[in-house]
Amino acid sequence: MSIKSSDPKVSKIIQAEERRQQEELELIPSENITSAEVREASGSVFNDKYAEGKPHARYYGGQEFVDQIEDLAVERLLKIFKLSPAKWHANVQPYSGSPANIAVYLAFLEFGDKVLGMKLDQGGHITHGLSINFSGRAYNFSSYGVNPKTEILDYNEILKIAKREKPKMIVCGATAYSRIIDFKKFSQIAKSINALLFADISHIAGLIVGGVHPSPFPYADVVMTTTHKTLRGPRGGVIITRKEYADRVDRAVFPGSQGGPHIHQIAAKAVCFGEALDPEFKTYAKQIVKNAKALAKQLQKNGFRIVTGGTDDHLMLVDLRDHKITGKEAQILLEKAGIIVNKSLVPNDTEKPFIGSGIRLGTPAVTTRGMKEKEMVIIADLISDSIKNQNTAKVRRQVLKLTKKFPRE
Repeated sequence: MSIKSSDPKVSKIIQAEERRQQEELELIPSENITSAEVREASGSVFNDKYAEGKPHARYYGGQEFVDQIEDLAVERLLKIFKLSPAKWHANVQPYSGSPANIAVYLAFLEFGDKVLGMKLDQGGHITHGLSINFSGRAYNFSSYGVNPKTEILDYNEILKIAKREKPKMIVCGATAYSRIIDFKKFSQIAKSINALLFADISHIAGLIVGGVHPSPFPYADVVMTTTHKTLRGPRGGVIITRKEYADRVDRAVFPGSQGGPHIHQIAAKAVCFGEALDPEFKTYAKQIVKNAKALAKQLQKNGFRIVTGGTDDHLMLVDLRDHKITGKEAQILLEKAGIIVNKSLVPNDTEKPFIGSGIRLGTPAVTTRGMKEKEMVIIADLISDSIKNQNTAKVRRQVLKLTKKFPRE
């Protein structure tokens, strides 16, 4: 029996969401479109299985195939990052990015330890030390940001802060930063004060796998990434660490911060990593960046200020202060036009986080749909028309016309 007949109310809502995703342009940089195979694995019978513990050391019986799928996911994960199993260890059990970050902190820190992370309004994530988040409440975070003029990371200033604060760990990685992150420089800073280096590459993992962004390996002591976003897999997290830290990371995940892992999710991760091994994935990653650059360039031509003056990765921040509209207002307006973005703070913003003075745009999902630079120019013009002229009904019709040419899987 299908859900359509057994539970028509739920089925109707799912169908409505499928239609929404097909008919709208998804420009939130943390979202993407998974393959039918990833979704098939995610909905498999592995959903029904408890598997507390590590592969081949479980607390429950009936784990033969659970162990096989988790071993395969680990093997493929190390392979996509070109890492030797003799030197690196991977844990694919974290439910998502935030729980994975919690596990990293639990593995390497004691409550109250000093940590250095990126400010939220400068591009950092809430788990990088926001005062109302677990990270900011459990640990003594200090922050670094971007140069006020260039809006780019100032490594000399980060070094000064690190030497002054002397943190036990430095967190590098961002959720709203559009330029290349120099992991080697971060490593040099960390080594200069004998600190651990933790790289959160959730947004750029797919770009690293695709060879269009430098890798944090071998500079970082521990690396975390989500498996969606540019990696184009299921919603989940993974941790990769140097071999000598394997046991402490595994214990921090289970029983330190989680119970039984979601094996259906791990199966979907294995499929995702297999797809990332395909040579086509590199082509896809390169196109993400090409599309982001084309989108940013056309928006600039249309009179919009792009934070840092452009982008090197999959996303950009658009500063809307000159257009007398807040990020929240722009997000609502664009959604009426069928263009999905998210409001965002810009560096040194005076607005509250729920309002923001900008919007954050990304190209992973539209690239998955097959769109290229030509379509990015069209999308930039549609965004401009929506914000400047508020022609949402007209733009909505044009969005529908465009999305019909590029159906999502």
